[in-house]
Amino acid sequence: MAKQATRQDHRHDIDFSELMDVAGLQTKCREALGTKDRPLLESRAALLPILRQASVDGREKARELLSQDGSGLRCARRISWIQDQLICVLNETITESLYPEGREIAVAATGGYGRGTLAPGSDIDLLFLLPEKNSDAMRKAVEFLLYLLWDMGFKVGHATRTVEECIRLSKTDMTIRTAILECRPICGSGALVNQLMSRFDLEVVAGTGPEFVAAKLAERDQRHKKAGDTRYLVEPNVKEGKGGLRDLHTLFWIAKYYYRVRETTELVKLGVLSREEARSFEKADDFLWAVRCQMHFLTGKAEERLSFDIQRDIAASLGYNARPGLSSVERFMKHYFLVAKNVGDLTRILCAALEDQQAKAAPGLTQRVISRFTKRLHKIAGSVEFVEDRGRITLADPGVFKRDPVSLIRFFHVADLTGLELHPDALKSITRSLSLIDSALREDDEANRLFLSILTSRRDPGLMLRRMNEAGVLGRFIPEFGKVVAMMQFNMYHHYTVDEHLIRSVDALSEIDHGRAADMHPLANKLMPTIEERAALYVAVLIHDIAKGRQEDHSIAGARIARKLCPRLGLNAKQTELVVWLVEQHLIMSMTAQTRDLHDRKTIADFAEKVRSLDRLKLLLVLTICDIRAVGPGVWNGWKGQLLRTLYYETELRLSGGFSEASGKERAKVAEEDLANALSDWSQQDREALVKLHYQPYLLSVPVEDQVRHAGFIRETDKAGKPLATMVRTDSFRAITEITVLAPDHPRLLSIIAGACAAAGANIADAQIFTTSDGRALDTIHINREFAVDDDEMRRGGTIGRMIEDVLAGKKRLPEVIAIRAKAKKNKNKAFDIPPSGAISNGLSNKFTVVEVECLDRTGLLAEITAALADLSLDIQSARITTFGEKVIDTFYVTDLVGHKVTNENRQGNIITRLKAVMAEQEDELQEAMPDGIVAPQPAAADGANVLPRKSKVGV
Repeated sequence: MAKQATRQDHRHDIDFSELMDVAGLQTKCREALGTKDRPLLESRAALLPILRQASVDGREKARELLSQDGSGLRCARRISWIQDQLICVLNETITESLYPEGREIAVAATGGYGRGTLAPGSDIDLLFLLPEKNSDAMRKAVEFLLYLLWDMGFKVGHATRTVEECIRLSKTDMTIRTAILECRPICGSGALVNQLMSRFDLEVVAGTGPEFVAAKLAERDQRHKKAGDTRYLVEPNVKEGKGGLRDLHTLFWIAKYYYRVRETTELVKLGVLSREEARSFEKADDFLWAVRCQMHFLTGKAEERLSFDIQRDIAASLGYNARPGLSSVERFMKHYFLVAKNVGDLTRILCAALEDQQAKAAPGLTQRVISRFTKRLHKIAGSVEFVEDRGRITLADPGVFKRDPVSLIRFFHVADLTGLELHPDALKSITRSLSLIDSALREDDEANRLFLSILTSRRDPGLMLRRMNEAGVLGRFIPEFGKVVAMMQFNMYHHYTVDEHLIRSVDALSEIDHGRAADMHPLANKLMPTIEERAALYVAVLIHDIAKGRQEDHSIAGARIARKLCPRLGLNAKQTELVVWLVEQHLIMSMTAQTRDLHDRKTIADFAEKVRSLDRLKLLLVLTICDIRAVGPGVWNGWKGQLLRTLYYETELRLSGGFSEASGKERAKVAEEDLANALSDWSQQDREALVKLHYQPYLLSVPVEDQVRHAGFIRETDKAGKPLATMVRTDSFRAITEITVLAPDHPRLLSIIAGACAAAGANIADAQIFTTSDGRALDTIHINREFAVDDDEMRRGGTIGRMIEDVLAGKKRLPEVIAIRAKAKKNKNKAFDIPPSGAISNGLSNKFTVVEVECLDRTGLLAEITAALADLSLDIQSARITTFGEKVIDTFYVTDLVGHKVTNENRQGNIITRLKAVMAEQEDELQEAMPDGIVAPQPAAADGANVLPRKSKVGV
């Protein structure tokens, strides 16, 4: 019995004896049942601990061997063998002691298990083949075996059928057909399995190769689309993702079905794969299995997503070490993505081979598939190297690249000009000709001219660059780009590898260039036609992160690469200097907009001094938008767009000389008049009282239409006699929801509001914080939008507003509600290590001390930091809250309690020390000093007596 179970593909080179004592296991099972008849439940109970312990011990031994030899395929085959033995021993015990008729049944493995490979947590796919004349006892034997496997904790996918039923169902169901394709006998009646496979080959497989290929490729495409249609997601699905194990399995299914082979090595003999490509297949398979097995062992379940919280451990288990510029986990993930890319190469090569065989499409396939095998070759105007083959560009003859290596670049240029798809046979030739891309080709003027034309194409440059990258051409032609191919950054902010991010940046630029982004980027869409140095912009966008993974600042190193690369691509000296500047400064606009107070004149003056010209400002705006857009889904939003537009317009005024030099007092006087005029339907007395409520910073920084809304809100709250109130408004374009809070002023008010928002699950994007002359705070909090429908978002905003009111009124204790939220929220940030850091500067603002902190994000962090600042007797005048994935950068503009900058060095040191201590606290260790909530006092007298206003608190 055990000998029969070991008859599997690819497993002859593994010694399984150390995994399990099969004879001893058989003996223990016989002894457990004994000779007397037992109730079925007692029999299962007797067998269960024996089989479960054998399974646990065998898998633990497989894990030890994986750590020793590192082979994923060997591990998967060992676990498959262990599972075979458990089923064989169990089946033999059942047929000997309980259901003798069960000997006529065949137990077969299907799916991945049928290939003789199994991950530690994988489902067990079984086919129970019954003879045509079967009995209830046979079905009871199957049922007993299944119940024991379920009791052991296995997830079993199973089918109980006759051979005739299998053949009939496989003709109409592609999933069943694929499962039977992988069918392998485990124990029982081998004759039934042989009969099934013989009839399957003759009645199902024969003549249906093209139909099966088309169905499997369509199924693969649908799976890729569902998973994000890229193999460069930084948390890939090892099994189902693009470039993962399922893609390799699909290749093997196609090869096995179409070419009627059992092993990939047979494809070499048929000329489908070269020996090197076959080795690449085996290496990819082995590596992916190693990753998957380690994931299952580590998590104790069938985890298929290589998430951040396990990547470090998997990298350590597989023996990766850090190198200058790259951590161990980043080196591991780069290897992973290179393997995923190889899987894509193998897919193209196999598809090319299938077309070389001139496969005939079966009835029922789409006209597109049929036409692939019926149309003739056509010449392409202006090209002798390439021809059109059924709507795709391919080589005129096999020697094109060898005669003229420039054709490796020209191929993609012609494809771009003609809009033709790429023939897989041509891509196979490109992959096998990459060694022709040498220093001579890189310095060739024609090759560089063609590449620049591809990059700046008016059609779809991102698509062609991606195809060049997939084929390996882009990384060979620009070696610096090759160094970031498949490179991931171990953080939650960047969703893609560096090369995919750069190409997606070009996609975003092309969208703006075509005028398709007017709704999302109205300013950039308006400016793009006025940009003269279009080629320089495209080059800068493509290479802005090209120096990632180096020890030095990637912006500085990238600028040095740009200075060398641009002349090679044909850019003149002026264009080169522009690209160098853009690459070196590509982060400055984003960081200024998101982490600085844009209402502080010093912010605009400092930024304008670095930009210096309107042309640079335009280019930098577009580059910044493309960079953020390409980070990942959901990273760009309307609020970031608004911040960038505000920074652009303020800087444009400064650079063009239109920046107002009128005093703040004069401008505030005009603003008072504007507000009074806007309230023309109010009584004179009410207008004057309202205008007197506001200090200069409010009048100068809040648009008059918002001032009018606030005026109505204040009047309604006062009429209702409420000590505090909230008002909600949604803004779909900026993707934010605005909550305005009117409450008695309090030193910890910002901390309490921030805590209430955290408790309600709202992320603060920005806030405008002001004090009125009667001692109240008028704070407008902007939170990230969650729902697309305004009604849903308004209900959410109302819930958050009520949470703020309850906390301010003392109805809810802040530490408790935050702790509940933190406990309920799964914290993926624990996978990351960001040492808390802080800095204090008096040079970033003329009026305020700027405190900047950086640390790992967590629920309630903003509330804790602002509470600490209040404890330190600091008055927060404005703040910016910026989150980059797992990392948060908070910037606070502060003064002491009498409105002066903090200049004492000892006090500055104490501030940073205290803030670092707060940032280092764990989620469940909220500060005892955090306020529980305050009972709102009645508003102070209208003249503001004995009230120390917080003055301007603009912008979180």
